[in-house]
Amino acid sequence: MKLFPEDSRIGLGGAPLAGLFTPVADEEATATVQAAWDEGWRYFDTAPHYGLGLAEQRLGAGLAGKPRSEYVLSSKVGRIIYEADTDAADDEGFAVVSKRRRRWDFSRDGVLQSIEDSLRRIGTDRLDVVFVHDPDDHFDEAVATAFPTLIELRDQGVIGAIGSGMNQTAMLTRFVREVDLDVIMLAGRYTLLDPDGLDDVMPACVENDVQVVAVGVFNSGLLSQPRPAADATFNYAPAPAALVDKANKLADVCESHGVTLPAVALNFPLHHPAVAGIAVGCRTADEVHTNAALSRTKIPDALWSDLKSAGLLRKDAPTPT
Repeated sequence: MKLFPEDSRIGLGGAPLAGLFTPVADEEATATVQAAWDEGWRYFDTAPHYGLGLAEQRLGAGLAGKPRSEYVLSSKVGRIIYEADTDAADDEGFAVVSKRRRRWDFSRDGVLQSIEDSLRRIGTDRLDVVFVHDPDDHFDEAVATAFPTLIELRDQGVIGAIGSGMNQTAMLTRFVREVDLDVIMLAGRYTLLDPDGLDDVMPACVENDVQVVAVGVFNSGLLSQPRPAADATFNYAPAPAALVDKANKLADVCESHGVTLPAVALNFPLHHPAVAGIAVGCRTADEVHTNAALSRTKIPDALWSDLKSAGLLRKDAPTPT
């Protein structure tokens, strides 16, 4: 299936809507989804994991009334959200206090329940794409039960496409080669700073006709500003000095061509033939508009040659030159 329209290969990542690291109000989340729609974004991704279902609820509220045939919606399986007896602060990065908890479950029943719960929280009648989410420690269960269940649902026409979303390439490569997937969501491993997906998963996707949604294109913050901030993060941890230095050298080349580091970071993955588009997490309408403007920036072809000549970008990374 076609995940992105030709004129807008950028979509909204839903984790920040649920208060990833810092709180987000309901009305702010709704405004963020509306801003994405106004910018022409038509791919929306979420997951039960994000805020213990809160991101799904808020995305559904923001999309309420939008023509369902005009956008692509993805969510994920692998974690079941259930109710406990007492409120507690979430301990996995989301600024929420709730009776809800999460547990791992890649079984057939768990997959079916997760999808049913997601449909209810979002308030929709179907998911276009379902990813098996973070099965790093659950490979056998994912292959034995989660993927076969999703394949069955796809064959029945209940869902449109199936895949897996992870922060690593090795297991994703196995899935691409061994499972009948349509798409993967690759987080942080095909970026301007870390294009090492070229070693395994990206060629596997080309060979097996699997689409890639590239996410984490700013590597959790290091590439999100024209110059790395003092407290810049990489993979959601303080950025190592060597990577901060590399980011500054990348910024030097970007500035020499009259463009910014985040604009180039957003643009870079889209040149790979396997990449269908990118999804960017935004917590405010302003962030949406900023990222939309960055995505429209014209990147000079010579910039890519200069990055490769300087040893700042792999020579085998697909670029216009």
